Amino acid sequence: MYKPERGLNRKRILAVDDAVIILRRITNALEEYYDVVTVSSGTRALKYLEKEKPDLILLDIRMMPKDGFETLQEIRAMEDRSDIPVIMLTGVEDKTYVIEGIKLGICDYILKPFSPDDLLERIQRVLDPEEDQ
Repeated sequence: MYKPERGLNRKRILAVDDAVIILRRITNALEEYYDVVTVSSGTRALKYLEKEKPDLILLDIRMMPKDGFETLQEIRAMEDRSDIPVIMLTGVEDKTYVIEGIKLGICDYILKPFSPDDLLERIQRVLDPEEDQ
């Protein structure tokens, strides 16, 4: 399996989930290869994005007060942030949610519980598509 480069030019991933245990699992799975920033709500993600531009966003759907779709709509409306790749990482197994995410430009849809290796591989496919061939 391909492993992202270690070093100074590490890519940054913003993980957005209201469950602390999920944020910890994401961090544990990715921190060796990526700089991981975690926030516990869509509102906090949007505040972070006002100042920073990560290379990729992992976004949960079911959050309060702003769910993942509302958050993603606002990200897509932000100047100079609308092109950030987004992977939905959620416990919602529903085709209508997948379709809604695709309409909003998601790159992938991963169900929880996730495999750390699968998560790494899917992120790598989005961030380094030429490496996947």
